[in-house]
Amino acid sequence: MPTPAPPLAQIEVSGKALMALLSAMKIVQDKAVKLLAGHGIAPVERDAWYPLGAVLASMRTILVQIGPNTMKAVGRHVPDHVPFPFPVDSIEAALRAIDAAYKASHRGTGDIGGYAYTSQGNRTGRLVCDNPYPCQMDEGVIETMTERFRPKDSFFVHLIHEPQQCRERGGPHCAYIIRW
Repeated sequence: MPTPAPPLAQIEVSGKALMALLSAMKIVQDKAVKLLAGHGIAPVERDAWYPLGAVLASMRTILVQIGPNTMKAVGRHVPDHVPFPFPVDSIEAALRAIDAAYKASHRGTGDIGGYAYTSQGNRTGRLVCDNPYPCQMDEGVIETMTERFRPKDSFFVHLIHEPQQCRERGGPHCAYIIRW
């Protein structure tokens, strides 16, 4: 995962977003709390704000020490803890809402990137993620939102991470194709 540029030092993350991390790591709650504290995040409070650099360092530690499945689980819990600023009633609205919720969960000056959704035709869309978080976290958020708002006549949602577009491989963003 790329190191954040200096302007990100002015950005803070909502405690609500960190609640997703604690929820995903419920069975190893003590380890999660210690890990966050090791990066200067203690105590974790829902209505507090925390430095983005410390949050990203915590996520890198989780990814390296615990693994990508836990990071994906963190992403899967984000929609349960981060409020969405407008009603969502379809899978495409859900994919667009991710960006609004993401931006509402951060404050301060600097470009934090985001999530840009575009429809690709019948039951297909593309989501470009140019934020500083791990790919696995994005995948978890996307999976949860698409599962929740999958049309009743759709049997599945298929998420494909475009291999040529990946922040972990030095790219400026990750891109996902979503089919339902």
